[in-house]
Amino acid sequence: MIERIETNARMSKIVKHNGIVYLCGQVGEGKTVADQTRDCLCRIDALLEKANASNRTILQAIVWLSDMADFDAMNDVWDAWIPEGHAPARACGEARLASPERLVEIIITATDRP
Repeated sequence: MIERIETNARMSKIVKHNGIVYLCGQVGEGKTVADQTRDCLCRIDALLEKANASNRTILQAIVWLSDMADFDAMNDVWDAWIPEGHAPARACGEARLASPERLVEIIITATDRP
């Protein structure tokens, strides 16, 4: 069974299937990549909670940065957010995001089973 949460005509914020939780890409507000990453991770926390998951059950993360020069600043926030021993498989790349003020976008796949 597929469960779609917070769905509109274009997309669902959360899709669950067989215990796997797929989140749509999340961006955050703020002037710096650290601010945007922090806000983005707060949004991810809220969506994971709605899906009965958490940052301890993330399987994979895909991080897009508008500029790879921001890699260390994004990682400082990320590393403080991921619990010790629960690091997911992760990829990070540079991409032109939807608008120039966007500095980071994160896509998460998790499980709702500990």
